[in-house]
Amino acid sequence: MPFIRILFDAYQKFNRDDGWAIASHIALSILTSLFPFLIFLTALASFFGLQEEADAATKLIFENWPPSVAKPIAAEIKNVLTQPRGGLLTVGAVLSIYFSSNGVEALRVALNRAYDIRDTRPWWLLRLESILYIFLGAASLLAIAFLMVLAPLAIAMAEKHLPGLMREIEPQLASLYAPIRYGVTSSVVGVAVLAAHLLLPAGRPPFLNLAPGFALTLFASLAFGGGFGAYLAKFAGNYVSTYAGLASIMIAIVFLQTLAVIFIFGAELNQAIAKPDERAGERQPGQG
Repeated sequence: MPFIRILFDAYQKFNRDDGWAIASHIALSILTSLFPFLIFLTALASFFGLQEEADAATKLIFENWPPSVAKPIAAEIKNVLTQPRGGLLTVGAVLSIYFSSNGVEALRVALNRAYDIRDTRPWWLLRLESILYIFLGAASLLAIAFLMVLAPLAIAMAEKHLPGLMREIEPQLASLYAPIRYGVTSSVVGVAVLAAHLLLPAGRPPFLNLAPGFALTLFASLAFGGGFGAYLAKFAGNYVSTYAGLASIMIAIVFLQTLAVIFIFGAELNQAIAKPDERAGERQPGQG
């Protein structure tokens, strides 16, 4: 079947491009970038008087993570973020911005390999671009978090001034809360994945060519998150017995590495579909 052949070709290219090693690099880079990014996010929010929005943005990041993965990391992040810090332009904040851009650079390497692109731009320009994306990502998260914080405030005001109406529609609002919140967080993930494919590689792939890999990445990531969470609910003790005090870190690395594999494979799938002639030329004679 052509579809099975495309998947097989994408997997072969994934292996040739050192996909497993790059996925490990992405997982570790994101894990180590997460703390500096949230430190910068908190500093930026405090600079503009948006501390409540920073807390909401932090929760938003972990919304689609399995609880067994998110809770230990969130607890450590809370310990870090509650430490007193200086303003936005301290040396520590500047270093946080720089180190948080490592995760962006790891994604760029994976996409350039997947799309067979050699990036000839100077390293400092790429780093500046990654730092710009960190600023844009932090600003976007704060904007979404502002709306999340604003919604309960709007409901409270409506309850005060329109109590009769709110009594009638409150059950409907309560039933919509979970789907809307899950839809918002899923949309954030989708926009981030699409932006990575469009903005990070040295060449800009045509928008329509990104659809197969984007759909696979989004739905497979959400499905894996749910399945991994269900698995951990029953078998998390296996990690504790193997890794002891490092269990939560190992669980996070396994989770992030699998998401990275899905992300890279999505890009490889796009390339396999877009370049069928190259796939045919790579096969040995007589392989069909």
